[in-house]
Amino acid sequence: MKQLTFGELQNYLALKYTEERTSSGLFMKLVEEIGEVAEALNQLEGRKENSDDASLEKELVDVIHYAVSIASINDIDLTKAIIKKDKQAAIKYNQSPNLEEFLVVENKEHYFEK
Repeated sequence: MKQLTFGELQNYLALKYTEERTSSGLFMKLVEEIGEVAEALNQLEGRKENSDDASLEKELVDVIHYAVSIASINDIDLTKAIIKKDKQAAIKYNQSPNLEEFLVVENKEHYFEK
């Protein structure tokens, strides 16, 4: 299966949520899905009785869907924003490598594997 990029997902979701959804409406769905992640984690970790319909995977996908949708309808390039934010965090917390450096190394390794 082809790897999905943030850009591709954002383009798809921008088509899906053209005029009918607002940022605040999508945010409300995001908050709802975060609650469902909490519910799934509570069940997985034994703090609540396990129900058959709880799925951490599905709930995390829903959280990503709505977060990316909000970025999409607000013309935020998540790829650029994530790399920029990570670079700032790496400096603030003195972490190495940052994401951009990691991606350069990863791409070189994949290139030489072929």
